[in-house]
Amino acid sequence: MFENIDAMLKMRKAWSTFAGNHPKFAQFLGALSQDKITEGTVIGISVTYPDGKTMDTNMKVTASDLELFESLKTLAKK
Repeated sequence: MFENIDAMLKMRKAWSTFAGNHPKFAQFLGALSQDKITEGTVIGISVTYPDGKTMDTNMKVTASDLELFESLKTLAKK
């Protein structure tokens, strides 16, 4: 049980560091959590490497994705 608490504390510290390093991205994720993502929403991600190479993908949110998102939110609140 204490390993879970330790892991959660480490995760919280890591998130705090991440949010400090990337405040606009953290704010973006916060805004997403305010707007209800629904089934059929398309989420796109683009990555640009230092050498200029890019990779893009997207996904259409399913009902099972929404269940996973809710589980993660519940875990984050603990």
